[in-house]
Amino acid sequence: MSDRAADPVVLVGMSVREVQARDLLLGLGREHGASVAFLQLGEPSLSTELTRLADEGADRIVVVGVSLGSLAPAVSWLRRIAGHWWRERPGRRPVVDVGTALVKEPGEVRAVLGMLRPVTGAEAGLESAAWEDVPGHRHQVLVCRGPRCTALGSDRSAEALILELMRLGQGDDDVLVTHTGCQFPCNHAPVLSVQPDDVWYSRVDPDTARTIASEHLVEGRVVEPHRLPRIRRARESD
Repeated sequence: MSDRAADPVVLVGMSVREVQARDLLLGLGREHGASVAFLQLGEPSLSTELTRLADEGADRIVVVGVSLGSLAPAVSWLRRIAGHWWRERPGRRPVVDVGTALVKEPGEVRAVLGMLRPVTGAEAGLESAAWEDVPGHRHQVLVCRGPRCTALGSDRSAEALILELMRLGQGDDDVLVTHTGCQFPCNHAPVLSVQPDDVWYSRVDPDTARTIASEHLVEGRVVEPHRLPRIRRARESD
């Protein structure tokens, strides 16, 4: 760790899995005198936490990414977000040092704190020609990450689904997987829905997720044993 022990450290959860593991991150933060932020789907965001620390007068901020799963964005995204914040920060800007590797296990925090590189403002921006158009996907899969579904393992189901799609050669232009908040039929958690087919699935464990990937999303056959009935409310006439 840097000799400048007073410099604030931010541990950043890189994916949805770390949002679920918030208590673990907070414990790591207490152990290392760090605050916690999230790259996506959690609060505070990295930008919000950097602003708070800078407004409190920090001259230097250390940022380290934490990934407890297999599908987190690369560490380059940490630099991209921090670099964007640094460029846009009005007035006085602190030095922001970013870990060059992600923490994969709790015991790795101290090692990564010794592998830092400063943000320069020359990092890639938040826009790219590759991200201009809506993907040409034929299916969008909405994976519920509400409180009940998450408690019953929807993170593992989502991971199994994505890895199976990758194994089957399906990218975002084939199947776009999106994490959502509560999708409501909570008694059937974990829940997953497939659009535009308007098919909802119940109790989607990792094995079921892999079956949905191969049979429904690739071969076009609905996995009936896990399909939920879909009741549409008729629109009232004017």
